[in-house]
Parts: sequence; structure tokens; C-alpha cells
Amino acid sequence: MSRTSWTRDDPVVVSMVQIRIQLPPLESIKDKRRIVSSLKEKLANKFHLSVAEVDLQDSLVFAQIGAAFVSNSRPFGESVMHKALRFVEENCEGVMEDAQVFSETY
Repeated sequence: MSRTSWTRDDPVVVSMVQIRIQLPPLESIKDKRRIVSSLKEKLANKFHLSVAEVDLQDSLVFAQIGAAFVSNSRPFGESVMHKALRFVEENCEGVMEDAQVFSETY
């Protein structure tokens, strides 16, 4: 069995997005978890992202979600992130307050 060798010239690009969402009026953290879990699952399934709630877990007003995507191309990775942002704008029960997309090459 032959193996393809990895060289330093082969880029590994990690594209990331951080999204802060203002949630609709909620009565409990359980309601928030339902909204956030649904959104995380949809993003992971539709765009093949690794997704987590990264901050503001105890807030009933805001949610902060981070997602990452590994590829070999910064433009491709960031285009996936921008498509994911459009999806959030169109499908989230809350309002996207802030979002940042960035990539790191290794």
C-alpha cells in the first residue's frame, strides 16, 4: 500500500466564524438550549462544520456560537462560512447581532 506523503507546501486552512445572536424573549435556559441545539445541528449537517456554543451560556438574551471548517483553500473555507452566515440570517429564531469570519493557515 502506498502512502501519499505530506509536505510543508500542502496548506491546511482552518476557517472559523463566531456569531452572536439576540434571541427572542425566552422563559428558561431550556428554551434557549432548544433553539441553540437546533441551529448547531443544522449548521453541522448542512455545511459539515464543527459547531459549539462558545460563550454566553447563561444568558437568556444572547447566544454566541463558533464554528470551524478545515480545507486546503482560504477562499473556499471562507465562502462556506459566508454561506453558513446567510443560513443563520434566514433560519434563526433570533437576530444575528455580530459575526466574524477568519482563517488560519498551518
